[in-house]
Amino acid sequence: MNGRKVLLIISGGISAYKSLSLIRLLRKSEITVRVILTKAGKEFVTPLSVSALCGGKVYCDLFDLDDEAEMGHIELSRSADLLVVAPATADLMAKMANGLANDLASTCLLATDKPVLLAPAMNVRMWENAANQRNIQTLINDGSSLVGPNEGDMACGEFGLGRMAEPEEILAAIKASFSSGCLAGKTALVTAGPTYEPIDPVRYLANRSSGKQGYAIAKSLADLGAEVTLVSGPVNITPPSEVHLLQVETAQEMLVAAQKSLPVDIAIFTAAVADWRIDKPNDQKIKKQIGEPIPEMEFIENPDILAIISALPKATRPKLVIGFAAETENLLENAANKLSTKNCDWIIANDISGDVMGGDHNQVALLMGDEPQ
Repeated sequence: MNGRKVLLIISGGISAYKSLSLIRLLRKSEITVRVILTKAGKEFVTPLSVSALCGGKVYCDLFDLDDEAEMGHIELSRSADLLVVAPATADLMAKMANGLANDLASTCLLATDKPVLLAPAMNVRMWENAANQRNIQTLINDGSSLVGPNEGDMACGEFGLGRMAEPEEILAAIKASFSSGCLAGKTALVTAGPTYEPIDPVRYLANRSSGKQGYAIAKSLADLGAEVTLVSGPVNITPPSEVHLLQVETAQEMLVAAQKSLPVDIAIFTAAVADWRIDKPNDQKIKKQIGEPIPEMEFIENPDILAIISALPKATRPKLVIGFAAETENLLENAANKLSTKNCDWIIANDISGDVMGGDHNQVALLMGDEPQ
């Protein structure tokens, strides 16, 4: 998303406060934000608070000579990759549908040659009004897209359709509109993180996987337009808002979740699944007794999720199955052996002999045949 530009128009409505969170999310996603705040919008949020969040000037007045000399409403309306109206009130959408331009927001919307995303917000009766529905249909026919509205309690005390979509939903819609399209229409499954294999109610077997790599891959796939299911072991990472998250703990749970997510076009298995588990975990905490022998534990093999999915019949097997080989020695040799024995399409060879596990930097080799790429 780095380098993308959004012109955010905040119009008048109680939902305007959500736009402050949207600005924060956009900047966190490395999307540049310019903001137009309407006269009515200033009744709900201040130019100072918006400016502090977006890190730049807030534009309010069509007839501000300094603004026109510095930017100009034509350049302002066309320098962005996307115009987002949040909240989009019935009044502003009526202006748009009928080609009116009597303030900076409506003028920029009329003058733009870029896509427009609307996040409607209004009372349920206003939303259902025939005139409003005609205007919305006109805007859709003209090429605008909508995110929301949602159903729920409203500030006016009524309940129904008309709540503005949550900032995370709007961000996901923005990112979808920015997708390069190379994976649009494709589905993907990503596993990430460690698995926890219980010993007793308080102890478990695990590894040092942080899940960062899998989460980053899932986000990148979603940014490219794919519909992504992320099956995650226990991690301390906020999941990307645009992916469908399934949380699991054990290897067996991860296998079931992965199987239920099929069919998909792409399956990427980054999770560091425990190879073994305790055959019969204790129902009660194992107590250490002085002078008593160390408790014996019998291990059994966990399911090999990568091999199981790779061996599926062609009708249900993902078209591209990618595994990871985390190795401390003989990296390419071990990775090539895994590529052959697991029957997957690619293997990512991952040298973890240093501080890679849990770190922020990594270098890998991609094996698509006998030779690393």
